[in-house]
Amino acid sequence: MRVGGAAIIGAAALLATGLGAARPAWRWPALPSGVAVPAIPSDNGMTAAKVALGRRLFYDRALSADGSMACADCHQQEKGFADGLTTHQGVMGEMGVRNVPGLANVAWRSGLTWTEAGLSTLEQQAMVPMTGTKPVEMGLAQDDVGLARRIGADPCYRRMFAAAFPGAPNDLGFARVTAALAAFQRTMISFGSAHDRGTLSPLAQRGARQFAAAGCGGCHSGPDFTDSKTHYVGTAAPQEVDAAAYGGKPLPPGFEPPPEQFRTPSLRNVAVTGPWLHDGQSPTIESAIRRHAASMLVDVDMPALLAFLDALTDPDFLKNAALARPAATCPIPA
Repeated sequence: MRVGGAAIIGAAALLATGLGAARPAWRWPALPSGVAVPAIPSDNGMTAAKVALGRRLFYDRALSADGSMACADCHQQEKGFADGLTTHQGVMGEMGVRNVPGLANVAWRSGLTWTEAGLSTLEQQAMVPMTGTKPVEMGLAQDDVGLARRIGADPCYRRMFAAAFPGAPNDLGFARVTAALAAFQRTMISFGSAHDRGTLSPLAQRGARQFAAAGCGGCHSGPDFTDSKTHYVGTAAPQEVDAAAYGGKPLPPGFEPPPEQFRTPSLRNVAVTGPWLHDGQSPTIESAIRRHAASMLVDVDMPALLAFLDALTDPDFLKNAALARPAATCPIPA
């Protein structure tokens, strides 16, 4: 079953036509059996124009205070939209406190940070790197007027916002920016691995059995190999439980964060999203596995298990042109 990049490119072909005209309906690509189209917020329906705008914004460093950082600097396509670093440094020189996760299939996620922070939509989550202060990442103030002035200086953006949001063509504030970013991220669909196609090598097949026997599927379950829940797995230091772990948001009064619990990461494209775990302190997948409970790893066939995890890589996703940096030329002529 091949449902990877080629199908997504077919859906994204809408982006090349009519962005300035009527809003064409978004066509989802073919999905694996048992995987439904993701739930979309009622106030942010999918359109080709909105996805095109979100893609351009995702790669634009204008969304940072000093023009040095785009979403794509932390989320690089060839790394499964992770960044290959332990943590990422923000525009003020402050290091992040969490490893940057990959973005494959985020449209289906019910939890979008390493912890339970109440961020359940991509629209909400997009505000954290742009305006969060613990730590400072992109360093923007929560200033709609300033953001609109910054983005509106580009005539192409003015045309693209008008096409994406015809009911409010001059609204270039955070609500519209995050809506467009979320729409683009919902197209980051990855179901083209050897596991999806049923072409596992004999070693990887043995690893799949090892994965099940070791109980990995207790947390790494479902189509994306995550239950989206937080768990204690003995991989955190006690001092890590702080406001920074909660998406840079102030903790509500009386809120008691659970000690040392972190969300199960997806294993989609896990072989290219290292270093691993919430703190990025595991330089290899094997070392990340061995930070889990020793009882799970008795007699583990590590080479086979690693071969299975490697077979969760979707090469089409890593080079899908519809997700790559857009052309510098404006898709909507003046």
